[in-house]
Amino acid sequence: MLSDARLQTLILTDRIDEAERFYRDRLGLELREKSDGALVFDVGGGDLRVSPVPQTNPSEHTVAGFAVDDVDATVAALGSRGIVFERFDGFTHEDSGVLTTPYGARVAWFRDPDGNLLSVVQFGAA
Repeated sequence: MLSDARLQTLILTDRIDEAERFYRDRLGLELREKSDGALVFDVGGGDLRVSPVPQTNPSEHTVAGFAVDDVDATVAALGSRGIVFERFDGFTHEDSGVLTTPYGARVAWFRDPDGNLLSVVQFGAA
């Protein structure tokens, strides 16, 4: 039933103007439209809807991830735009912030202005 639907990812913000600059200018996403007060960005043909709410709290876990072909190049490009990558205790991160999982995926995490935890990931060969 839903397997043919286009997935829409929702992220909440209480800083809509800051969020717009972050997702558009720092992450390089195309702002497709503003709808009912929300920002709708194109991500690989799907929608990332950044919706305003009265208050948010930083997330403890990843709320959205971007699968990329080259995590090193993506991390370098985002870093040049001022993105700071998270490091988690108990894990061995490369100098860039990238972590290689036991299954071969390479991932790095960062936060948006509301503290939402986002990731970029390059999956290992199957």
